[in-house]
Amino acid sequence: MYPFGRRVARAALLLLCMGLVATTGARADDTPSPCDALKRIVAAAPGFSSLSAFDGRPVALPYGDDAQCAATQSNYRCTWTPHGSSGADALQSVAADIASCLPDATHDQNSPARQHFYLGARGARTEIAAAQAGSNKLKLEIYGSR
Repeated sequence: MYPFGRRVARAALLLLCMGLVATTGARADDTPSPCDALKRIVAAAPGFSSLSAFDGRPVALPYGDDAQCAATQSNYRCTWTPHGSSGADALQSVAADIASCLPDATHDQNSPARQHFYLGARGARTEIAAAQAGSNKLKLEIYGSR
């Protein structure tokens, strides 16, 4: 009997739902980008000490929640436990991320246990190695010389 009233009620409900979504902290666009993290780490080479333990976590987030990362003057390393899939599948996915995020990188080793990439000329390379670390861990290490 009151079609206009139903439209107003639906519109109010829609606006209320949109307001709740907008005020929650979990939105898809807030997810850290693995590409941004990889690019930031590679750009810091060879002196990684300007990076924090949190800089590498977005690389691992799609594949595991327990990333432990550390920076030294000569490298940046993260290890984590992959969830849901096998370590080999997660390793292939990390390699695919590296290849798509860093299109200038040369992929010179592709094995079920280790993926290796490098950027730059010999003597001034930044190297990226992703590998299985034990039976249930993955390791990402980025190191360079310039």
